[in-house]
Amino acid sequence: SRWFKISGHTLLERYGMTETGMIRSNPLRGERKPGFVGKPMPGVSVRVFNSAGETVREGGEGEIRVKGGGVFLEYWNDSGATARAFSDSWFKTGDIVRADGDGDFQILGRESVDIIKSGGYKVSALEVEREILESPAVAHCAVVGVTDEVWGQRVAAAVVPEPGRTVDPDALKHRLRERLASYKVPSLFKVVDALPKNALGKVLKPEISRIWERTR
Repeated sequence: SRWFKISGHTLLERYGMTETGMIRSNPLRGERKPGFVGKPMPGVSVRVFNSAGETVREGGEGEIRVKGGGVFLEYWNDSGATARAFSDSWFKTGDIVRADGDGDFQILGRESVDIIKSGGYKVSALEVEREILESPAVAHCAVVGVTDEVWGQRVAAAVVPEPGRTVDPDALKHRLRERLASYKVPSLFKVVDALPKNALGKVLKPEISRIWERTR
């Protein structure tokens, strides 16, 4: 998946995984909904399942699972991981999505790192990141859950300013309160020069969580 900015809006252009290839994509020409990926690629079957393994209807949330000729067969020398990755021949991506009435999916994030459980609520880190990136002063950001004894997790955001710009956390928080439910607004902010990434350019969210753990 890839976020990008165009005409002041943050869009998710396409969605895929190493194990599956491309799954869904916005059209080259036509409507692109901010935060949503478009229709399935040719030869790809997609369904959304809840935690009980039941198919989720449009408007619901659940894990996206995939079938198709491009889906891998197995993990090398790891039959156990392969067995855990499939259910009734559907590959379990581990990504949580919300389906709208037009059949488009809003990617809420990886269940393991992007779904933050705070005070009994589930917060999509990707949804919060998208709103933060709408600020013209923000170049990059990452939202994570930080362990908290009272709330379970607190929503925390690491923000990289655009060159020559400064980010005022209080002003950014005020902007977010106008766009998000109060429980989704990060209570922890940190302005950083860069986000930690691996050799492939993927943001290392566990490293970001440790920013706040080190300050305790």
